[in-house]
Amino acid sequence: MKISQEGIELIKMFEGCRLEPYFCSGNVLTIGYGHTRTVEENMSITQETAEALLAEDLKEFEEHVNKLVTVELDVNQFSSLVSFTYNLGQNSLKKSTLLRLLNQGLYDEVPGQLKRWNKSGGVVNDGLIRRREAESLLWQGKEWHHV
Repeated sequence: MKISQEGIELIKMFEGCRLEPYFCSGNVLTIGYGHTRTVEENMSITQETAEALLAEDLKEFEEHVNKLVTVELDVNQFSSLVSFTYNLGQNSLKKSTLLRLLNQGLYDEVPGQLKRWNKSGGVVNDGLIRRREAESLLWQGKEWHHV
């Protein structure tokens, strides 16, 4: 399964795009739409490169979700989990109560589980509250743009 355009737009909205390197709230060197793997301190990229890096990164996170989730998902549910995993990393999903409950078929538990992941460095983060709310709404197939 692949992330939907809605899911990509959610990621873009919350990641933002920066063409120069910066340290995200988790103190990780980042560029583009949250790309961290190949960024170097003195580099700069074009918008076109930022889009290409996002597309490349999304393939990796789609693969993680496809591998870890053992129950059927619709495209909104899948896209919500790709956004979550893109933001937090595959290990967070892999070790989460969210995944355990989902793989037991407890789909209705997922929105609440998503919203628990609202801290950066142990501190509640308003941006993460909004992102998890948007992911929760996308999971449910509801309008999320107003969050």
